[in-house]
Amino acid sequence: MGNAQKALVMAAGIFLAIALITIAVVLFISAQEATKTAQNNFSNIQTELSQTAFTVYDNTVVSGSQVVNALRKFSDKDQFGIQIMTGKNRSGSWYGKTIDTASKIDDPNYGSVVDNIPPTGKMTEAINEAKPDYVNPSGKFRSRIIMDSSNVIRGIVFEQN
Repeated sequence: MGNAQKALVMAAGIFLAIALITIAVVLFISAQEATKTAQNNFSNIQTELSQTAFTVYDNTVVSGSQVVNALRKFSDKDQFGIQIMTGKNRSGSWYGKTIDTASKIDDPNYGSVVDNIPPTGKMTEAINEAKPDYVNPSGKFRSRIIMDSSNVIRGIVFEQN
């Protein structure tokens, strides 16, 4: 009987070890799924936070002083451009970088930086009342955001009403 008891205890031990290993594997797999979900959520939150600075300019009407502030804030940003169309300059001037807005929205080039066309606007002219690029601080401007084919914000367009 002694050997039979030892065999039963050993079989029970092996069964418990297999059960514990199975439980550990199941927990590890479910933890992996939770980690992937958390990483995706974190990535989405990070994208939203990086674009929050621009949401104020997403199809809204802003004052001329807000346009000048945006120009000061974003014109030095790499791979980013601001176009301002004033009452005197309907074709507008680009500040920072020139962005392709002539292509159709579904074209892969839409929203990309055009390196061979230098920006035409200068900050000094945007605040000089004698120039056609003058941004009236009390003027009203319709703003919209320009995104490239990867949904990266590449520019803002301000058009005076």
